[in-house]
Amino acid sequence: AASSPPLPSPSWLLPLLICRLLPRPAEADRRGGAPVTSSVQPELDPDVWRPYFGVPPQPKSEGGRGREGAIAYISSLCALRRKGCILIGWILFISELQILMLSVSKPLLSLSPLTAMAIRPPPPRAPTHYAPPHRRTSPFRSAARAAPSSSTAATAVSLPPSPKKVLVPIAMGTEEMEAVILAGVLRRAGADVTLASVEDGLEIEASYGTRIIADKPIAACADQVFDLVAVPGGMPGSVRLRDSEILQRIMVRQAEEKRLYGAICAAPAVVLMPWGLHKGRKITCHPSFVGDLPTFRAVESNVQVSGELTTSRGPGTAFQFALSFVEQLFGLHAVEDVDSTLIDAALERSTEVNRVEWPFDHKPQVLIPIANGSEEMEIIMLVDILRRANINVVLASVDESTNVVGSQRMKIVADKCILGASDSKYDLIIIPGGPAGAERLHRSTTLKKLLKEQKQAGRMYGGISYSPLILQKQGLLEDKTVTAHPSIVSQLTCQVIDSSKVVIDGNLITGKGLGTVMDFSLAIVRKFFGHGRAKGVANGMVFDYPKSRNA
Repeated sequence: AASSPPLPSPSWLLPLLICRLLPRPAEADRRGGAPVTSSVQPELDPDVWRPYFGVPPQPKSEGGRGREGAIAYISSLCALRRKGCILIGWILFISELQILMLSVSKPLLSLSPLTAMAIRPPPPRAPTHYAPPHRRTSPFRSAARAAPSSSTAATAVSLPPSPKKVLVPIAMGTEEMEAVILAGVLRRAGADVTLASVEDGLEIEASYGTRIIADKPIAACADQVFDLVAVPGGMPGSVRLRDSEILQRIMVRQAEEKRLYGAICAAPAVVLMPWGLHKGRKITCHPSFVGDLPTFRAVESNVQVSGELTTSRGPGTAFQFALSFVEQLFGLHAVEDVDSTLIDAALERSTEVNRVEWPFDHKPQVLIPIANGSEEMEIIMLVDILRRANINVVLASVDESTNVVGSQRMKIVADKCILGASDSKYDLIIIPGGPAGAERLHRSTTLKKLLKEQKQAGRMYGGISYSPLILQKQGLLEDKTVTAHPSIVSQLTCQVIDSSKVVIDGNLITGKGLGTVMDFSLAIVRKFFGHGRAKGVANGMVFDYPKSRNA
């Protein structure tokens, strides 16, 4: 069988359909005309039709007058093209085609009047509902997704972006500085941070005795999706974290799904390696555990980012570790914003005027009063570093409860209430910062009495960040030289040194801000025990500290 001729292009379908629908007359004209012959149909030149319509029509040898007339008429239009009258031909063709369509379609299809069509309402549409996503996808996934429709995009713009979700697991013996700095810095950046306990209860005692209350048990986090899981170090805390099966499942899923995870201090060697989460990655950890790392993968950088994995060395690098996550989650601009609040610029480490010796013929006793709203990072760093130097530190709450909620919503359990702590004498009383907490400390009559007695007895006292303003209100900064948070310097009436992180004036010590607390704490250790003890404590934390006092 011969193959069928190619189908005409869409441009020809409607006129051909019209021609076929017209009535077919007899062989002879019913009005007495001559019979229809094939000579009536002109030959169609394919070179004429093809540029406009693709496949030329197939002329028929016989048919009715209407069909022959249509074909003859279209052929005449093509002849016009040969003469250069393209515009006139197209106008005539379109107008005649419209007439033919109307004349043929009315009796055949019996369409409704045009007026009725004009007022016919559109069919009902199902209402559309926008369901916000349960979580924000990572930037990598967002870049691969198709652009939303205009209506969906307009709806999404009105919704606030969901915060990045971060999990920081803690256990008995966790390094408190690392856990609290991680949570505090990331919360300052806007992350939704969950402190989760792997123990039976929410309260844990950290490696240097600080008691912290977690937000949730780890079991409550098992089915949640986190943008980041960051594991603090400390011993035996790292071992207890490693033994948590729920945490292991969370971490393995985090790595498999290419989301951010990290570990610091002992945790890279003690936690990540047994779970196989270090494979194919460069990794760092505390110098005491670096021998447990694969030789060809171990590095000595303070912070090492390798794909989704970030590792760091110790408490002294915890701020860098936390800020690296801020950059990965929020971008460099967020790092600059958070870093500006730490007040850790290129300043002189310590300045001392009116030098006096602090006695250390006995184990120093230090009181740190705290309140709701106190800066928990400052509290934890002070307690941790001073206890590392074998200083007896007492945390005393000036509020009714020993459970204190810090400025970044972390819960710390004080050792006792301020009234119970007032029975003892202390070599040093340090007031932590935090605007709300400092104001509550100022209202404590018991603390006012202790500070007044401290100065009269010639014993040491001091404050950091916002608290020098409280000391001034109580008349404890007369004829003194201090440093303080830049936001309150204009309110101080005493001499202020802006170029130093720490200023020691006789029995008074003051610190500039959150990012200077490690230097502030080590300056206290140095005053009690000498530079050698301070350097040893700094080395254990992997904190950069001068080798000699004059350096």
